[in-house]
Amino acid sequence: MFEVAVVIINYNSSKLTCECVESIFEKTSLDLSLQIVVVDNCSEKEDFLNLQNTFVAKNYSNFKLVRSCINTGFGAGNMYGYQFTNSKYIAFVNNDTLFINDCLSILKSAIEPYSDVAVVGGQSYTEQGKRMVAFDHFASITKELLGRDFLEKINPKKYPKRKLEYRQPVQVNYVQGSFMFIKTADFNEVGGFDTNLFLYYEETDLSIRLQKKGKSSYLIPDAKYIHYHGASTPKSILIKTELKISLLYVIRKHYGYLSFWFLLNYLRINYIFSTLFKPKYWYLLKVLLAGAPLSTSLKTKQIIK
Repeated sequence: MFEVAVVIINYNSSKLTCECVESIFEKTSLDLSLQIVVVDNCSEKEDFLNLQNTFVAKNYSNFKLVRSCINTGFGAGNMYGYQFTNSKYIAFVNNDTLFINDCLSILKSAIEPYSDVAVVGGQSYTEQGKRMVAFDHFASITKELLGRDFLEKINPKKYPKRKLEYRQPVQVNYVQGSFMFIKTADFNEVGGFDTNLFLYYEETDLSIRLQKKGKSSYLIPDAKYIHYHGASTPKSILIKTELKISLLYVIRKHYGYLSFWFLLNYLRINYIFSTLFKPKYWYLLKVLLAGAPLSTSLKTKQIIK
């Protein structure tokens, strides 16, 4: 058994993936028993072959490249890769990240002594070295209507300020899914990622379920990494729609139908007015008027290759 296993998803961004893997091997101490699994989530053939050829040439030890014949999204893609791991801790790392220091060893040392801590994450930076927001508050009606600043003002202990610079570990609702370091036993106990979610809110859902088991999440600012935010997921109206589908799914799952119904109608009203000025939102509005069912998710539109 390895101490730490890293799962990385590639989707038509092999250059980023290769750089990410190289940075992990370069920055991680040789004293740490490490395994890396890269999942190609049904990229175009040329992109996959680039991955394959690069990794064959590198000949990394304790490394595995696997390919899915269908794009299963973030959660399911990570779960597919997870089955090839065998470790005490599991790290899910976006392929658009680069380690600045020995993040894995730092996070392992931070989480190891505490039985009630299930998830930790490091501090992210832009490629220019600017500190980024590295954690967030759980999805809720209050957050959607009144915003994060309101939550941070009324209950700063439960909702620490996201934009502050922290020098010591701080308990948070959840760390960003771009880099989550988790105890395998805790991940297993709650069943891992919810594969109904194709994109977005997977880390929120996972952390809520862990919290219900009495497990917490912490930001560990000493672990530092670069995140090319959004580089692996180009923005479009389809992606924005997926964001709302996932949000509403999580709200209904954890807060019940009334909360879901309230937020759904709030979003419907909001986008009825938005479409008057931005016609591109018609597609999103159409999905909201249909109730934002999972059947409208991009997950259902993938084909097997």
